[in-house]
Order: sequence, then structure tokens, then C-alpha cells
Amino acid sequence: MSAEPLLADAPWLTAGGTARVLALLGTDGEEARVVGGAVRNALLGLAPGDIDIATTALPDEVIRRAKAAGIKSVPTGIDHGTVTLVIDAHPYEVTTLREDTETFGRKAKVAFGRDWVKDAERRDFTMNGLSVDVRGVVYDYVGGINDAKARRVRFIGDPDQRIAEDYLRILRFFRIHAAFGAGEPDREGYLACIRGRAGLASLSAERVRMEMLKLLVAGGAAAAVRAMAEGGLLQTLIGGVVYTGPLDTMIAIERELGLSPSSTRRLAALSVAVTEDAKRLAVRLRLSNAEAKALDSMGHRWWRFATKDEAKARRLLYRLGPERYHDRVLLGWARAAADVHSPRWRALAELPQRWTAPKFPLKAADFIARGLAEGPALGHVLTLAEDAWLAADFPLEEAALAAIADQAVARVKRDQKD
Repeated sequence: MSAEPLLADAPWLTAGGTARVLALLGTDGEEARVVGGAVRNALLGLAPGDIDIATTALPDEVIRRAKAAGIKSVPTGIDHGTVTLVIDAHPYEVTTLREDTETFGRKAKVAFGRDWVKDAERRDFTMNGLSVDVRGVVYDYVGGINDAKARRVRFIGDPDQRIAEDYLRILRFFRIHAAFGAGEPDREGYLACIRGRAGLASLSAERVRMEMLKLLVAGGAAAAVRAMAEGGLLQTLIGGVVYTGPLDTMIAIERELGLSPSSTRRLAALSVAVTEDAKRLAVRLRLSNAEAKALDSMGHRWWRFATKDEAKARRLLYRLGPERYHDRVLLGWARAAADVHSPRWRALAELPQRWTAPKFPLKAADFIARGLAEGPALGHVLTLAEDAWLAADFPLEEAALAAIADQAVARVKRDQKD
């Protein structure tokens, strides 16, 4: 076991809500420490992120002390020993030390305890098994400090056993490696993931979606996804063909354009070739309505951008709006195997920054004034006129608009006679 004062000067630990919770639960024979990802992140020089706290105090005692101190408590996972304390509108998840007595994935039976070693040993990866007290002393019972420094994501104990306890740990292995690892994935862990891949079918779509979308925006997403594909892990999750090449290109394009990583764009590059792929993924991963619509839009005839000039691109920008247009261009670029430095593709992608589509200037009143009665024909003539206006490259001059309106009305009247 290693215990070193590695984080003594961390302001997030020694002041504010975190320090207050640790002090509240660290007296009268009880102890509390920050555990998991916040400790890992701090050792890696990253922002701590969500702060989870473990304590020897039982849940009822946590609630009692919080009430006495005027701190709001919410029993968010009381059966598993978790109480959320709210300080200055910020939540702190506090969990009593535990050890598994029976494991059924997320339905594991646990017993509360006071043994920090056993609590660490029930966690997933060594770099997530660390804890730190209010003095900044880091406790390491599983070799997590060395693994964190080496950027090595390694299962605690037997990888096959850890995975059998919860098959979501397969996805977490690759996601944590993509975010915090370096080099090739730990071989023992990787092979255990391959051996346990059939268990992925037992996971809920919501849990898979959460991990996949987080993985896709991690810094090492491209290599991690490629390793998953080579290990035969993606087929069960995606249910279709995966395209690691376009994913690599999409990531490179985002970097070239200075864009923030987009999980939806990257998912489209990885697995959407046609709109049917988008519909399958929406069901398989239980995507949100917004995510499903974005994928469906990107998958709709993205290949047409290969031959579009700027005039045609402006018409599509008008139809789709800036966000939908931009994402579809990027998918076309990623799938075209084009140079990420291509001036033509960059110009298409940046069109919304250079040009704002005007509003269609003709109104229903313009056609009623030309003798067209209200009804279905009015909607039809508006559609015809708008199409003609787009084809003429968005003219705004009165003479051009009058000619477009006259021609549309004449066509509708002609169709009515026929």
C-alpha cells in the first residue's frame, strides 16, 4: 500500500464544499476520502471533474450529520449506500464503504464495511481505485499511482472476473484508455474484453449509448475504436458495418477546422452510410430525438457534396439550416477520402460563416393579388415560386420576384385547367 502526500496543495480538496464534506464525515471515529476519477485526474494534472466521496459512516449517519450541519441530503442510492449532499447548489455523492457479497452486474449485492482495501479492490481499474484524504494523502492499495503515471488502464485483480461482474466494463476499458491511456491497451485487459464480448448483448441500450458517446469524443477515440473493431466488439453494439477510416478523417477534419469534438458527427462517420443506418442506430442505442434526427439528416445523400458547386451548396444551406448543412458537409468530406487540407471542401464547410441565406421574400398576399384563391393551390404556388427563386440564386429585385410570381401563378392555373 502506498500513502503519499501528493495533493496537499490542491485547492478543490482543501477548501470549499469538498473540504466541508470531508470534515463533516471525518470525525468521531469516522473517516471520509475523495475516491475514483477525481483523484486520477488530479494526479494527471487535469481538472477533478465530478467529486465522489467514500466514508466509513453508514448512510443514516451521513444524513444525520448533514441535517445537523444544515446541509441538504438526498438519498439517491440509499440501498447501495449513496447519499448526495448539496452544498452551494453543487452535488457531492457520498457512498459508504462497500464490498460485494454477490455480483449480478449493476444488481450486485453489497455489504457496508469499514475496510478501505476491500472497497478499492471492488472497483474496476487501478487508476480508479485511488483515494485521497483532506490532507492530500493519496492511498493506493492496487498499484493505481504507477499505472496513472504510466497512462496504463489496467483491471484490478482478475480481468475476466471484473468483466463478468458488469459487462459495461468492456466499454469502460476502451473509453478510459481513450481518455487517459497511452500506447496500446493493456494486453491482459484487451484479451479479457474479447473473451467476454458476448456479454455486451446483455447491456441496456441506454448504458451502451452513454459509454459510446463519451468514448467517441475522447482524445484517443480513433485508436480505441480501431482496437474494438479488430477485437470483434463493435458488431454487437452497432449491428452493422463500421467504417474506422472515415472516423479517423472526421476527427482530423474537426481538428483542421478547430471544431470541438462531436459525438454525433463521429458516430455518423463510424457507422452511417445511408439513412437506414441512422434509424437502426437510433433504436439500437436509444438515441435522443435530437441525436436521431441529426444522424438521419447527415445520412441523407451526403455523397452529393462530391459534385456540388457553391451555388448548389447555398441552396442546400437554405433548405437545411446552418447546423444540419455543416454536419452533412463534414460527413461527405470524411467519406470522400479527400485531403483534410482540401480548399474546396473547406470552402463548402465554411459557407455558413461567409453567407447567410435570405428569407423567401414572396408571401401568400402576392399570389392572392394575382387572382389566386386561398386553398391548396396557394400552398402549391408558394412551393413552385420558392423553388424557382432558389434556382435563380436568391434574387431580391422587384422585377425578378414579380416574374417568378407571375410564372408560378400561370403554371398553377394551367394545371387547374388540365
